[in-house]
Amino acid sequence: MRALLLFCFVASLLLSGQAEETEDVSEEVPMRDRSHIEKTLMLNEDKPTDDFSAVLQRLRKIYHSSIKPLEQSYKYNELRQHEITDGEITSKPMVLFLGPWSVGKSTMINYLLGLENTRYQLYTGAEPTTSEFTVLMHGPKLKTIEGIVMAADSARSFSPLEKFGQNFLEKLIGIEVPHKLLERVTFVDTPGIIENRKQQERGYPFNDVCQWFIDRADLIFVVFDPTKLDVGLELETLFRQLKGRESQIRIILNKADNLATQMLMRVYGALFWSLAPLINVTEPPRVYVSSFWPQEYKPDTHRELFLREEISLLEDLNQVIENRLENKIAFIRQHAIRVRIHALLVDRYLQTYKDKMTFFSDGELVFKDIVEDPDKFYIFKTILAKTNVSKFDLPNREAYKDFFGINPISSFKLLSQQCSYMGGCFLEKIERAITQELPSLLGSLGLGKNPGALNCDKTGCGETPKNRYKKH
Repeated sequence: MRALLLFCFVASLLLSGQAEETEDVSEEVPMRDRSHIEKTLMLNEDKPTDDFSAVLQRLRKIYHSSIKPLEQSYKYNELRQHEITDGEITSKPMVLFLGPWSVGKSTMINYLLGLENTRYQLYTGAEPTTSEFTVLMHGPKLKTIEGIVMAADSARSFSPLEKFGQNFLEKLIGIEVPHKLLERVTFVDTPGIIENRKQQERGYPFNDVCQWFIDRADLIFVVFDPTKLDVGLELETLFRQLKGRESQIRIILNKADNLATQMLMRVYGALFWSLAPLINVTEPPRVYVSSFWPQEYKPDTHRELFLREEISLLEDLNQVIENRLENKIAFIRQHAIRVRIHALLVDRYLQTYKDKMTFFSDGELVFKDIVEDPDKFYIFKTILAKTNVSKFDLPNREAYKDFFGINPISSFKLLSQQCSYMGGCFLEKIERAITQELPSLLGSLGLGKNPGALNCDKTGCGETPKNRYKKH
């Protein structure tokens, strides 16, 4: 009995000693210095926030008066599914985090914002942890906002998300955090891609939701783990959605200090080999190689290289923040160009239909023939010949089969009929916005003028538009 008691006592001492040793080891995990983050992103500067409200108000006025009328008249949103709201025009730059599960997306956000070991941090782990679309915004105090509330608030830029259904809104969450970086930018964390899960099991159109965020993101971080480079169906679909947005994409090869130099080079090459068929551009997106988490780099790794890569990424992020207004104006102008091209095409389809109709014609068969083979009637070639539209900006012909399947051609008017004595012509107004008003607004920022001094007198927005169809 005595021997048994002695054994139990010694065993308890050993176990308690191991526990203390484990606790000491966990406490002694070295943490990385964050001064380069604060310096690069200028988080410690007491620089007053620039007031660009006058520029944004002017931009909103141009959109509503010169672009939206044509957009609504020719139902552009039913072709592109991209409705611009006032909240989107005035919103901060959006940084979107995409990638497979457990590659470090949430950990990277915690690291950039310094949220680890605080009550604000996003939950992370080896298993798939993020099942929601999480929007991190600035607020005076920590606050969680349900998706149904975000969609119902027209002042925010997320109200259009309501179209994806209530199941999705239950997977949408907003978190307000009192952080200086979030005064200038919004972060969006997304559910990780799991290739062995069918999309319909998510309960909402995952790819459509991703497309909505991709269309509005100023910067897109696609994060990879060196040990998980398999490209499956869902990831292939995601990269197809990213086509045309290559300038916004940054590829992150995370957790790089887990690999030796030779293995890291092999993984880097394997990543490009896997992504090459998906990114069909001459200049591939920028790739950053580092470990984005607060713990110190592992020994015998390329610490200086990883730190330089990290600083380059932070400079990239800061550039997007600094160019917020320029990017916003350029985005609205690009949208206006697409709306104008769409209106010209619908007008051409309608004019061709009217020209081919006779007293004995079957209108439905005539228009079906036009939609099935628009090249036979020189629809697209006429637009290229008679306007200054680039052939690279023309939309897919197949898209108009679906468009006119929903919207009868008889529901539209010719562009020549979209004029009024007081309001002018829709086409002239959007062309003036594209060629004069928006470039003037963008140029005023580039020349360093005071944005608050912009008004209609300087930009000519009060000019009465000329009516080319009015008889003089």
